[in-house]
Amino acid sequence: MRFPALALAASVLLSAQDVTIRVDAARHLGKFRPIYRYFGYDEPNFTYAQNGKELVEELGRLPGPVYLRTHFLLASGDAKAGFKFGSTNAYTEDAAGKPVYDWAVVDRIFDTYLRAGAKPFVEIGFMPKALSSKPEPYTAHWAPGNNFNQYYLGWTYPPSDYAKWSALIEAWVKHEVQRVGAPEVASWYWELWNEPDIAYWHGTPEEYNKLYDVTAAAVKRALPSAKIGGPATTGPASAKAAAYFRQFLEHCEKTGSPLDFITFHAKGRPEFVDGHVRMGIAKNAEDVEKGFQIVRQFSKFRNLPIILSESDPDGCAACSARVYPQNAYRNGPLYASYTAAMLKNILELADREQANIEGMLTWAFEFEDQPSFDGFRTLATNGVPKPILNLFRMLAHLEGERVEAVSSARIPLAAMLTDGVRIAPDVDALAVRNDQDTSVLLWNYHDDGLPAPDARVKLELSGLKNGRAVLLKYGIDETHSNAWTAWKKMGSPPHPSATQYAELKVASQLQQFEPAKQIIVKRGSTSMEIALPRQGVSLIQVHNY
Repeated sequence: MRFPALALAASVLLSAQDVTIRVDAARHLGKFRPIYRYFGYDEPNFTYAQNGKELVEELGRLPGPVYLRTHFLLASGDAKAGFKFGSTNAYTEDAAGKPVYDWAVVDRIFDTYLRAGAKPFVEIGFMPKALSSKPEPYTAHWAPGNNFNQYYLGWTYPPSDYAKWSALIEAWVKHEVQRVGAPEVASWYWELWNEPDIAYWHGTPEEYNKLYDVTAAAVKRALPSAKIGGPATTGPASAKAAAYFRQFLEHCEKTGSPLDFITFHAKGRPEFVDGHVRMGIAKNAEDVEKGFQIVRQFSKFRNLPIILSESDPDGCAACSARVYPQNAYRNGPLYASYTAAMLKNILELADREQANIEGMLTWAFEFEDQPSFDGFRTLATNGVPKPILNLFRMLAHLEGERVEAVSSARIPLAAMLTDGVRIAPDVDALAVRNDQDTSVLLWNYHDDGLPAPDARVKLELSGLKNGRAVLLKYGIDETHSNAWTAWKKMGSPPHPSATQYAELKVASQLQQFEPAKQIIVKRGSTSMEIALPRQGVSLIQVHNY
């Protein structure tokens, strides 16, 4: 990957930037696809913990359907959450080797989703101990700072008996149909495994393909209308991952194995440089680009829905910034501005590569009973939403047709792919219109997490309805929609008191940066000036009566 010299960085940081963003609400670019409504996490047993349930309910309130994906749904164990591990004990065998199915914990997880109005994005994995071809050792033991030599264990191996695995999957799908009905289960996604191109799968590519064939057949026997897909490989910017991804598609093309949607992962690559975080958005965008290009090579599959079943700034949600300083972006607005910029990158790459993008899944949830703001990649900390969650609250306002938004200070997609955002910031916008609202999401993103002057943005909107309207302005920055700043002002208590917790909950809400006001739209246009802080995100909404 090529990065330019940073010789101009100091001068860029010292001077404010004048930016013009023009939105033409009459110039439609197609329906806005809410690809952001997918979320996931490693630890399934956090789902029904106190703060886990509250977070699932929050996500379920986003415009649906919202999908939730978690690892370890078939893993064996005590059903207690641990770092990067969990279990349900869905499959065991009696003394005679006869399968025993127990869906109680899986039901508890899925029911938490369904009660909140969300849906399962079912990751079929990992291997139950009684079915593993190498069952010992089995249970993962890992904590931030540890290496992974006792992590990828018996749950990562192929089955010792493919027939028993097939029967397990068929029984699982039939169980869900019996519980909630065929139409509901047909609306879910069933995805086989996670990142089989690395140590999550201790089998060959051919063995993964065999497992996929057996699994897909079992899912379809139980419910022909169910959606099955994969392979959930790591980022295709890696030649090895790209080759694995391509061979899977070639296998499905050759054999005719059912494939209803396609998944792969896309990750950034942050660094800790000269005492600060430097994000790696170019790597994230390149993964998306390469994956779309591979899919496009297969005429049989190029129109299938594509879900980035993990799309994140880095590769390990449980790797706390306390131990891994490159992850210190996670508590503040930098995470939100990065995600906003990547959302537009993904949509534009999909347009360019003619990819049927369906989902951009954020791999972030919560960690129960950990010190507050301890630097995990989470949406909330001990029940307190982080700024990143307020981005999704903003995105919930974007419904309707995507319309043209042109910025004088955007980083072109080609430059984003090769160089990231290393000199001038990416000050850009995404605009959406429906019958009542014109909504503009703006961000001032830079890879380097350093202080800088606000961007002075002149926002010009045209193509609006004439007449009375209400102007709403929301913001995420150091002083708005940001419980992290409030927590630091309290002295950074690891375990806030009840009074402090209540204050943090207030600070964590999506906030307007100035009161709503009435305006009169004349000649279909209006304009305004906005001070947009570095790493800040704003939502400007013109609401018609």
